[in-house]
Amino acid sequence: MPEPFAGWFAARGWTPRPHQMALLEAAEAGRSALLIAPTGGGKTLAGFLPSLTDLAQGRPDQGATRGLHTLYISPLKALAVDIARNLTTPIEEMGLPIRVETRTGDTPANRRQRQRENPPEILLSTPESLVLLLSLPDAAEIFGRLRAVVVDEVHALAGTKRGDQLALCLSRLQRLSPGLRRIGLSATVAQPEALRAWIAPDARPEGAALITGQGGADPSLEIVLPEGHLPWGGHMGLASAPEIYRRIGGAGVTIVFVNTRAQSELIFQALWRLNDDNLPIALHHGSLQIEQRRKVEAAMAAGRLRAVVATASLDMGIDWGAVDQVIQVGAPKGVSRLMQRIGRANHRMDEPSRAVLVPANRFEVIECTAAIEAVAAHELDGEAPRAGGLDVLAQHVLALACHAPFRADDLYAEVTQAAPYAALTRRDFDDVLRFAEDGGYALHAYERFRKLFRDSEDFIHIRDERVARQVRMNLGTITDSPMVKVRLRGGPVLGDVEEWFVSTLEPGHCFLFAGQTLRYEGMDALSVIVSRGGDEEPRVPTYAGARLPLSTYLSRRVRAILADPRRWGALPEPVREWLRLQQRQSELPDRDGLLIESFPHHGRWFMVAYCFEGRLAHQTLGMLVTKRMEGMGYGPLGYLATDYVLATWSAFEPTEPERLFEEDILGEELEEWIAESSMLRRTFRNIATVAGLLEKNHPGAEKSGRQMTMNADLIYDVLRKHDPDHILLRATRQEAAYGLTDVRRIAGLLARVRGRIRVRVLDRVSPLAVPALIEEGREWVPGGAEDALLAEAAALVEEATDGAEHFAEVLSEVTEGVRIRAGVVDRPRHRKGRERRGRGLPGPRQGARGDSA
Repeated sequence: MPEPFAGWFAARGWTPRPHQMALLEAAEAGRSALLIAPTGGGKTLAGFLPSLTDLAQGRPDQGATRGLHTLYISPLKALAVDIARNLTTPIEEMGLPIRVETRTGDTPANRRQRQRENPPEILLSTPESLVLLLSLPDAAEIFGRLRAVVVDEVHALAGTKRGDQLALCLSRLQRLSPGLRRIGLSATVAQPEALRAWIAPDARPEGAALITGQGGADPSLEIVLPEGHLPWGGHMGLASAPEIYRRIGGAGVTIVFVNTRAQSELIFQALWRLNDDNLPIALHHGSLQIEQRRKVEAAMAAGRLRAVVATASLDMGIDWGAVDQVIQVGAPKGVSRLMQRIGRANHRMDEPSRAVLVPANRFEVIECTAAIEAVAAHELDGEAPRAGGLDVLAQHVLALACHAPFRADDLYAEVTQAAPYAALTRRDFDDVLRFAEDGGYALHAYERFRKLFRDSEDFIHIRDERVARQVRMNLGTITDSPMVKVRLRGGPVLGDVEEWFVSTLEPGHCFLFAGQTLRYEGMDALSVIVSRGGDEEPRVPTYAGARLPLSTYLSRRVRAILADPRRWGALPEPVREWLRLQQRQSELPDRDGLLIESFPHHGRWFMVAYCFEGRLAHQTLGMLVTKRMEGMGYGPLGYLATDYVLATWSAFEPTEPERLFEEDILGEELEEWIAESSMLRRTFRNIATVAGLLEKNHPGAEKSGRQMTMNADLIYDVLRKHDPDHILLRATRQEAAYGLTDVRRIAGLLARVRGRIRVRVLDRVSPLAVPALIEEGREWVPGGAEDALLAEAAALVEEATDGAEHFAEVLSEVTEGVRIRAGVVDRPRHRKGRERRGRGLPGPRQGARGDSA
């Protein structure tokens, strides 16, 4: 290793790790590489070392003006900011003349302009900001001297639409700078060869280098249960708040990970109610205003916090050396995701990371046990990257046209160099290009859809600067539900909630957000106006698609534990008792088969199928099964889906439930459902938004979600009638069949259980069915419905447990679960009021002008 790097390492008593040297050697040979190394193993430094040594030695190929040398791409804005902060330290300590800057959606306009005119040597960004940069007229000048691209946490991007977008951008960068090297970094890769091909479809016969770091110390994992009764259902984990608080108090710095933003608000409030020691505890999730998130990140980096409650917004790569404990509230839903979160604790490879798993209910205890077993076996889960989306390609075509004219043949050759589009047919490409030009056959007569034109030499141009401005304003593949800003009356913006949630509020209603109880006052043109406090019970904003689905791999382990009593030794006694009770009253699900129970309850027939294929697959399967039930005359009334079971209720007994799970259900029923489903319309809306047919943003105007939905439905009906083979309809069907409906998991389930379906007709609900029936699927209506649901849920438990033996201990849990599902929680009641601040960080309901962490 050249000086001053060798001296810098030696001064700290460090020796470069083998994978760091291997990456340096690959760079010297001009090869791209995928580095897989455990958390704390110096992956990020390894990724930047070739660039730092190159820049420090002033290689002659850089010319008089060095310009942008290395581009770093992160899936999270917070990670880019954290890496910039950590990278600056060695650069300053070695006295290197290297400038490092970030470029994200939060970067001020004046800094963005300066970066175009005078780029730093190292720029840290996100896929969304990169595609915007590539759409600029001077993109060739900005990236013409680029020598390396480092993609961090590459496993989190490959196989997603953001990954499709990034892969297309990498192909464009390769064209602008042919000598470009690509480096992918990850600690959790289940499909290394597929990811290696994704990061760099290298022209060399040997392809990109695959470099694997030495394994670090195994993590220290334990499961913590609430004192007293272990809940049957629910997924928030509030019963364990006292134990979580005790664990925070007994550690130096803790990250409390949760699975949803609503859960983060509830857990944060529960901890503050217990915070008699004034511990500085913060909240971090993606809907909070950027200034608030940055404040929390800076406080964490400076060691001024004891804990932060966070969602996936802090999952990846954040290097806070002081963190010595991670608490995962709720089941992790995937082994790779759990390992990613565990890696935030004790960010040193040679020492074990300490993590605590806090299951919210009895099924989650089994899932947490399965996850710990998988971690001990060094097994990860994850799907191979899928083919690229045509809607993403359409957006990319428009973005490149904003940069400069191009010929179709040249662009096709460039696009097929991106791994997700390697198998793209010329017909699909030409149809995407035709759509980008004028909307296609059924829409070309409308001026608003004409965005490109061809000149006499067959170059394709953007129609005018107005169209280019609209394209740039709508770049990106994230199609969350329409969001509305939450603003304190006379104060700052706190963050965003979904438009549908705001539509349910009336003046005086209260809700929890940004760690505070807020009172809804009304709306101005663009914001929800709120004030602090309020007398009503607060609700909790939820976000569409927020809950994480159970992975296929983890579901197999859960089934295996359930089916084998010899493996129950790792489970706590309440769970073992629950399973033994299930054995007495019914039976346990088979490892590879399917158990179906049916029983009467309150004048209806319930059917519970223990599929264990994840909530998304069960939702789609529920639609197909109830459609077939209707054809068989069972009179289906509804269904619900959890990660573990599919439950239906009907007017008549399902006498032949095996027929509901035959493989041919994916034939006519699936086609009819896809054709009729409102889900398909929602999918089309997302596809059309990404492809540029619908605008999220328009210069000088902002569209509501209702306006976008009406426009999408109108166009969808026109295309189905007049252009049924339109490229966006093809993309919609592909998306529905591949992604949203989880058809592959359903197909695998039906094939696995063929000839192995067991049916039990019971006279009442079984113990294993209780969690599903009390957890989800009920709409709360004011005026007594809550009491009715409480009574019904309690009756379910009483039925399942042979009388009232467990009734009292379950009642409080059921009450909590009902109130959470109703969007109602207890108001924070701070005994200490104003003095509860904790090192200058005010409590949720106090503090000046929204400064609460």
